Amino acid sequence: MNELFKIFKVDKTEATKISASPDEPHQHNFEELIIGIEGELEHFIDFNTNILDAPLVSFVTKSKVHRVIPKLKNGKCDMWVIRFKSEFIPEITFQLYASYHNHATLKLPSGDCFKRLVSICEIIDQEMQQENPDLSVVRHLLSALFIMIESEKNKITPQSNGLATTQNSTLHNFLKILEENYHRPEGVDFYAEKLFMSARNLNLICKNILNQTVSELIEIRKLIEAKNQLTHSDKHISEIGFDLGFNEKAYFTNVFKKRSGQTPSEFREEMKKLFS
Repeated sequence: MNELFKIFKVDKTEATKISASPDEPHQHNFEELIIGIEGELEHFIDFNTNILDAPLVSFVTKSKVHRVIPKLKNGKCDMWVIRFKSEFIPEITFQLYASYHNHATLKLPSGDCFKRLVSICEIIDQEMQQENPDLSVVRHLLSALFIMIESEKNKITPQSNGLATTQNSTLHNFLKILEENYHRPEGVDFYAEKLFMSARNLNLICKNILNQTVSELIEIRKLIEAKNQLTHSDKHISEIGFDLGFNEKAYFTNVFKKRSGQTPSEFREEMKKLFS
């Protein structure tokens, strides 16, 4: 996906088409949120397959190998699909990783709260249909959507026990510390020390849950913020790199290109075109 943000509907016709020729398990270069109003969702993720009836929500990070197959239920299917790049809402992206990694798909009650989720999706879609959609409005609406989902999720998600709970707590705490320190030139040992554990064990937990090393997560968080600043500020590229702990512009540019396939300058120009 080349767009920064995209929203669309999956209806009966599209669900039938996808079910007939489902994709192989794959990874995205974007984050994906599905709000299922009618129908059912077959979701392969973390090497398990689950089938849930709507109403439901599903959030999958770009680091997850998965496959989603929308299906008809009582001859109906109606789902909103929202796709966005990590840098679109960088301030909460990593919170989403922590919140949804072990509960990618969640069944919700069909009450007033779910109806409000659907209403927000409709408002977002209406904004995106404008000739010049205001993406700042869309960002705020998307953030509100996740806040409402998180509120409902906390009411109905059972607490797990044992090792999984410990690892989930460690990941949550690591991402919280990362959010406070990603702009500093710190490595794995710094975060492991903050969590009173070895760098090896912290790496094992991150690999087990998110399939990425601590160093990769630190780098990704820095680059999400770099993309945010390249899009929404006039700072010089070297200044942005320095703010995020890269002492040399050339090193920052190399890391950025390795991760995104573009130089910071190329990315900034592309964002200017998207927002103009």
